[in-house]
Amino acid sequence: MKKIFEKYGIKLTEKQEKEFEIYYETLIEYNKMFNLTTITQKEEVYVKHFVDSALVINNLKSGNLIDIGSGGGFPAIPIKILREDINVTMLEATGKKCEFLSEVINRLNLKGINVINGRAEELAKNEKYREKFDFCTARAVARLNTLCEYCLPFVKVGGEFISLKGDADEEAKEAESAIKILGGKLKDKKDYLLEDAKRCLIIIEKINKTDKKYPRGQGKERKKPL
Repeated sequence: MKKIFEKYGIKLTEKQEKEFEIYYETLIEYNKMFNLTTITQKEEVYVKHFVDSALVINNLKSGNLIDIGSGGGFPAIPIKILREDINVTMLEATGKKCEFLSEVINRLNLKGINVINGRAEELAKNEKYREKFDFCTARAVARLNTLCEYCLPFVKVGGEFISLKGDADEEAKEAESAIKILGGKLKDKKDYLLEDAKRCLIIIEKINKTDKKYPRGQGKERKKPL
C-alpha cells in the first residue's frame, strides 16, 4: 500500500505505514457497527480516503488545526499521522463516531490530537475556540457557502480554511458572498486528479474577524446560505 502514496509523491516511513494499516483495520472493524464509510475495499480506502486526505499536507504549516465533521477521521487522522508538528482537534456531532475516533487515537498512540463531541454552530460561539486556529479543514460535510459559515469563525485572522471537494467550480462561485461576509478571501483553488476522479482544494484566507452573529445556528447555515 506504500506504493499508492508514492504514486502521489508521498513517502511513508515504516511507522507511518504501520499506522495506516492499523487505521484501516480499525475503520473496517467499527464500520460493521457504525456507518463510517461505504468504501471498504482496502485499495479504495487507501486512495479515496487516505491519499485524498493526505494531499492537503503540503498546504499546511505547523500550528493548530480544527477539522469540522470528522466522521471517519478524514482528513484529520491522515494529517496527524503524516505531520506530527500539527496539533489537531476533531469536531464531530455524532457520539458513536467520536467513540471510533478516540479508539483510533488510542490504538495509534497519537499525541497532540483530540476529539470533541459537538456541533460547529455551537462551539464556534465559545471564546475558547472562536478564531483560535491556524487552519480549519472540512471534507464531505456541506456545500461551500454553508461550510464557510461553520468553519471560518474558528480561524484566526491570517489563518486558512481549506475545503476538500470534488469538482467545485460551481460551489466556489456560489460561495463568493459568504466568503466575503465572513471575513475571508479566496486564496487558491487547486484541482487535481485522484485516479480518474476530479478533486479540488479550496483555500480561503481569513483577512478580517468574523462578525459575532455568525454562525447563525438553528439550521440557517444550510436552509439560507449567505
